[in-house]
Amino acid sequence: MFEAIHPIILVALGGAIGSVCRFKLSGFVLHHTLDWRFPLGTFLVNVIGCLVIGVLAGLILKFEMFSTHSRLLLITGIMGGFTTFSAFGLETFYLLREKEFLVAGTYVLGSVIVGLAAVLIGFLLVPSSD
Repeated sequence: MFEAIHPIILVALGGAIGSVCRFKLSGFVLHHTLDWRFPLGTFLVNVIGCLVIGVLAGLILKFEMFSTHSRLLLITGIMGGFTTFSAFGLETFYLLREKEFLVAGTYVLGSVIVGLAAVLIGFLLVPSSD
């Protein structure tokens, strides 16, 4: 169905859809949890993204559903635009499924620790306004 559309267009279209969905869901949750300190909107986006990408992966692996172009739209585009945390979860799941426990653990810890360090470094690279 999507084979006539260039892969980059599929990813871009899906990314736009996923980003708008993330924006709307996060905004809705934020509006209802203004006095919370916990970032529930982002948390829910990440959990929902992981659930949906898990369902998609199950359909692909168990039933060989979706063409390559459909996968680009759904997984890389929509889910990537919605949350890249879902891709992180899926990749970790694949590693665990293949019994690559050390690689999976390194990936999880490295992603969190190096990711936080990169945020700190990026923040520190911006000069003060003084």
